[in-house]
This record gives sequence, C-alpha cells and structure tokens, in this order.
Amino acid sequence: MRRMPSVPRRAVITGIGCLSPNGLGRHQFWNALREGRSGVGRITRFDASDLPVQIAAEVTGIDVYEIIPPKERQHLPRVVPMALWAAREALADAGIRPEDLTRDERRRMAVIIGSGGGGLEFTERQYRYYFTGETKRASIYTIASSTIGTLSSELSTAFGFHGMSHVISTGCASAIDAIAYAAQAIQLGRADVVITGGVDAPLSHGILTAFCAMRALTASWNHAPERASRPFSRDRDGFVLGEGAWIFVLEERERARQRGATIYAEILGYGATCDAHHRVRVDESGEEPARAMRLALEEAGLTPADVDYINLHGTSTVLNDRIETRAVKLAFGEQARRIPMSATKSLIGHPQGACGAAGVAAALLAVHEGFIHPTINLDEPDPECDLDYVPHRGRTARVRVALVNCLSFGSKNAALVVGREEG
Repeated sequence: MRRMPSVPRRAVITGIGCLSPNGLGRHQFWNALREGRSGVGRITRFDASDLPVQIAAEVTGIDVYEIIPPKERQHLPRVVPMALWAAREALADAGIRPEDLTRDERRRMAVIIGSGGGGLEFTERQYRYYFTGETKRASIYTIASSTIGTLSSELSTAFGFHGMSHVISTGCASAIDAIAYAAQAIQLGRADVVITGGVDAPLSHGILTAFCAMRALTASWNHAPERASRPFSRDRDGFVLGEGAWIFVLEERERARQRGATIYAEILGYGATCDAHHRVRVDESGEEPARAMRLALEEAGLTPADVDYINLHGTSTVLNDRIETRAVKLAFGEQARRIPMSATKSLIGHPQGACGAAGVAAALLAVHEGFIHPTINLDEPDPECDLDYVPHRGRTARVRVALVNCLSFGSKNAALVVGREEG
C-alpha cells in the first residue's frame, strides 16, 4: 500500500461552481441568497396539470445540454451536463486549466460526486420510449447512463483526470458524504485535487408522481410557488422538489498556497450516523443527528461555542424540521439559542442528494463573505421550532466556523464543519 503521510494534510476549497434554481453561477447564487430570492416556480419542463403538485425549483434560463456535442445529448441524463457546467466554473474559479496539466498531475486529480438519484429521469425517459412504441429513440447507452456510478466517469473523461472516480449515493446526505470523502482523499495523500460536491435532477412526471404518492410534497402553494418552501413555519406541510449542481475544487493546502489560489475555507470535520429507524422517517429523539454534529465538531477539535453559523437541512416537512431543531439543541446545548442558522431550501427547494453541497456553498458565503442568508417564508413560527433561523432578511456577521447539517432517507445523518483557513 502507498505510505500515508505521517501528519494528515489539510484540504481547502479553492473553487466554486453553482447551477441553482435561483442563480446561474456562484455570483448569481450568492446574490440570490443575500436578497432572499426564491427559485421556486410553476413546472415548465413537463405537463404536471394532472398532479396535485405543479410547482418545483427548476434550473431555468439556460439549456444545460448546450455544452454537450449534439450527437451525445440523447445518451446522457440531465445530471451530466449540469455537473459539467458547475465543475467548469469551479475549475476556472480555482485557476486550474485541465489542458495545461501534466500526465502525472492528472493522475493526482480525482472526482468524488454526491447524487441521490443520478440519471433517474433519463431512465424514465427510456422506459417511456419503450412503452409508447418509440424504441428507436431510446439510447444505446441506456444501461451505462442509467447506472449512477458512471456520473463521475463523465467528469473524469471530460477533464482527463486519472485519479479515483467515485459517486457517493446516500440519499439527501450524498453531497456531504462526498465532500468529506474527498477531503479524506487529500488528507491521506491519495489525491492532490478533487472535484466534489453534489448534483441531482429529479424533475420528471414519474418521479413527481411518486413523491406525491408519498405525501412528502406541499400541494398548498400552486398559486404562489415562491411561498411554498416554508421551513420551520407552523403552516409548513411538505417540501418542494428541486434540482441543481454545486461543485467545488478541493485542494491540498500547501499546493493551493504555492499557486496563490483563493482559499474560501478549509474542511475541518465530519460526522455521520444512522438512526437505524425507518426508510423515510427520522427518529423522534433526534439523538443520532445530534451525535453526527458532535462527531463533526470533535473531529475538527472544536466545541459548540466555536460555531458561528449552522446551515440547516430544513426541508419544510412537519416531522423533519421539528426533529432537526431538537437535534441542534441536543448537540449544542445552551449554545443553540445563540447561533444564527438558516435553511437554504426555503430558497431553492429540496435538490435531494445535492442539498448538502448547496448548504456548503451557502456556508462559504457566510465564512468568506461574512453574510448569513435568510430563511424566507417563516411567516408563522412553530412553537416547537424556536431557534434563530434568521427569518426574512439576511444579516452580516463574522463567521469563522460553520456547520452544515443533513438528514436523509434511510435515517442517515451527516454533518460537515468548514472554517476559515488559518495557521
């Protein structure tokens, strides 16, 4: 086996790429967060008139397939061009030009991406062709492109990166887990640079129908989509399905410093647990998500008093928001009421496995720019959700350390601590 470094190396974020329902590119995304601007609207990509839910958080204003050669477009799920779009921005932001790298450098470049559903909408499309007698329209790469593990390979191939190429799929925790594994790859000397983050594109008629059957989505706001995602509000009744890609360049710190790269933040700690409770419901106690947050702080060598901001999972479901609030109180004790926290999903809906990466991008706004975005639509505070969710309007703040929290189907929990690079 390769000899590991005697002292763990440090992993820092040097590039950010965002393709969000409320902003194309990191600057637009951050501006939308500052302004509290929602990306939720009426569904335009397919006819949802026969469903009780006709709203979603779609990425609009761009044809993501434009970056794919025309002959390849029918063979790729939407997540691929979305991930490529955001990864290109992240690499450019980091000042890394893949075409200028040597072969040895490319062998030290890895891709570790989180996605909950990968190409499910693509798979649904292929089935539709089959069952409607349009088999000739189906892709000859249906199997390969429907397999979630090939998502990272598409990025590796596009950029010529020969290091590890992995997809992490752990439900809503996927992106947080992927970023943590990417940081570990750098810390253990297995890679020098990793393209990581999350991407999901679960918007299709069949997937929306299934979520409606689960009664997980809000059907109360078709008339006012931008008000539909309402984390921690007493009148919340389900989440808004979303999509997006939030991709980062993680890099070994000394390499980044030698290049003179902008360092947005450092990955400080990670914790993951499982309630082992239910395939979709979170355990009422909140003990395991609280333990994931504590583990992340312990790995970072920090205490609750050191945390300046928490980015919450905040889905806008009755159960999740209440239990997450309870978990934060368990994890942070008396500090819980001091720390400002916000729910990015109030602005972008729930992009499933990519949501943790969106939370990290929002946390970087807090750490690097000193601004905490608001939780919008918190019109009627739930008495059981009584922490500082930064309602309605964002605020400036000095944020040295931020924690991003995720809860997932399968009762998985993940938390990531990021902070200013110091020392």
